[in-house]
Amino acid sequence: MISFKIEHTKDFMNKLLLQEAFDGFLVKEATISTFQTLHIDGSRNKSFYTTEELEELGTDMDFVKWSEIKALCFQSIKGKKTPLSFKFVFKLSEKNTEKFLLQTGLSFKTSDVSGLFLNITFENGIIHCVSGTALKIFTMEKALDTEWDSMVERFLKQIQVEYERL
Repeated sequence: MISFKIEHTKDFMNKLLLQEAFDGFLVKEATISTFQTLHIDGSRNKSFYTTEELEELGTDMDFVKWSEIKALCFQSIKGKKTPLSFKFVFKLSEKNTEKFLLQTGLSFKTSDVSGLFLNITFENGIIHCVSGTALKIFTMEKALDTEWDSMVERFLKQIQVEYERL
């Protein structure tokens, strides 16, 4: 787990809410506090879909994609006043988790990994991004954490986000 303090809030928010930089992530949960609190459980309501639609979603059917709820979150955040706080818990898709494991050469199987997470929080005018991992198996091995931390940092650099590593 590693924490990054984002240097330029407005630029980061544009990338998060108006651009496609984060669209590949799944959303485990989202909470936005303004004059009210909006809490989104990112679990996909499978009973809403036909069998064919679920088949089209494939392995990513458990959680909604950021691209599917980004506009709703933007509507809740935009305005003259800054939100009191927000928290987004992003999860790497199963397909991208598999790619990540292959690229890094780690010995874990996709079925060993509960999730590779990116938590984005805003509170007291400061945005933090924190990486996180969860495994379905017990191990003392920390290579997955280290590789995911590095991947998150490379991602932030790739989308040209300035940060302070904490």
